Amino acid sequence: MTAPLRLPTPARLQIQTPAPPPCTGAGQPGSDSQSDAWQSHVTRIAAVREDVAGVRTYDLRFRDPAVGDAYRFAPGQFNMLYLPGIGEAAISISSDPLLRTAVGHTIRAVGNVTQALARLSPSDEVILRGPFGTAWPLEELRGHDIVIATGGVGLASLRAALCHLEHERSAYGKIWLLFGAKTPAGLLYASEHEAWRRHGIDVRLIVDRADDTWRGAVGLVTALFDGLDLAAGRTGLLCCGPEPMMEAVVARARAGGIDAESCYLSMERNMSCAARLCGLCQFGPEFVCRDGPVFAYDRIARLLAVRDL
Repeated sequence: MTAPLRLPTPARLQIQTPAPPPCTGAGQPGSDSQSDAWQSHVTRIAAVREDVAGVRTYDLRFRDPAVGDAYRFAPGQFNMLYLPGIGEAAISISSDPLLRTAVGHTIRAVGNVTQALARLSPSDEVILRGPFGTAWPLEELRGHDIVIATGGVGLASLRAALCHLEHERSAYGKIWLLFGAKTPAGLLYASEHEAWRRHGIDVRLIVDRADDTWRGAVGLVTALFDGLDLAAGRTGLLCCGPEPMMEAVVARARAGGIDAESCYLSMERNMSCAARLCGLCQFGPEFVCRDGPVFAYDRIARLLAVRDL
């Protein structure tokens, strides 16, 4: 009898996950396993609160207390949140970096994953990978004045930075928060604005459309630069929002004397793998999930000038 044909066993495909870049501040979590982009952990929702209509903050607590104790992130980084059978989404971390009891994510329900998250309640489980990405350069900006300019839910990416600035207030010069929303009801974290002011942060608000209760400014975030005493050469800009808004903010900041290399933007792209493999977040030669999301403006200015890139 003729022996059956035996085909050679194919070599196992080895996918090398790029190591995450070093980040400013707290850095990656405190164990070597966290350098694996595919390492995931089960979390439970400890609390949910509605910040404005359609936007909720989810405090996630690791099921394994040892993982929670080791977890560290730097302001500006993000996590990948996964719901089995539905999908995964990149969400900025919005909680205080010094908080050890839970990790906060402020989320607007706009897609399949975020809409499914909106249906969850405390004690429900969410799978988390991360943290990923570059951070706001808060250590580099020590001793500088700082302008934070953002709109809508973009403030979520900067809330952790504001918490850091509260803790380290004496290490910085003047700090301004220029924040806009479509309506007064859309001003995120309204209950925290006065606390930020008490810590010496000049909070300036603006809305696109006023209502009968609004006595503040009406217009675009760029209008809040009027009257700012910007110190050329020692002022940094942190900005998150839609790209046209960020470009307008940078133009106004540079006109006020802030250097291009001192302007930092948090880019939003469809980050599906957080490992620079799927290519969905490619931005010219950059991959937002690993090279960003925080970029110095002078590094990406030429890319922002390319329409629909």
